[in-house]
Amino acid sequence: MKTRGTPEADLQRAVVSALRVVLPKGAIVHHSANEVAQAGPRGAKRQAILTGMGVHPGFADLVVLCDGRVLFLELKSRKGQLSPAQQAFRDAVQAQGFGWALVRSLDDALGALADHGLTTRVVGAVGSPALGVSGSRPCSGRASS
Repeated sequence: MKTRGTPEADLQRAVVSALRVVLPKGAIVHHSANEVAQAGPRGAKRQAILTGMGVHPGFADLVVLCDGRVLFLELKSRKGQLSPAQQAFRDAVQAQGFGWALVRSLDDALGALADHGLTTRVVGAVGSPALGVSGSRPCSGRASS
């Protein structure tokens, strides 16, 4: 993987690539662009437009949909901290019964799948003892308990 001096973006690319390999066919991994990096009045105007279109402050970096489960993944560098908006988002989705995990490494992401009961196509992936979830059935969209 080519790094670009942006630890969170590099981590996100690695996590998305791995999730596309280990999750069953039919699983959805989605990133919602949630903020505008452009400074100044044009950036503020664009952010206001996106907010009006439903952008939610603190929304997680990735959403995983599989087997009737929803898992939100917030990716941070080793030293990165959650913003107040990210903390509020975490608390809100967990209060509604959805999974949420802070991810600082690929192992964290794979462990979060196992911790939240998501089925994977991999049994005991190398370097990921937490990934003990097995199975190869496709994501069905039905709720599982």
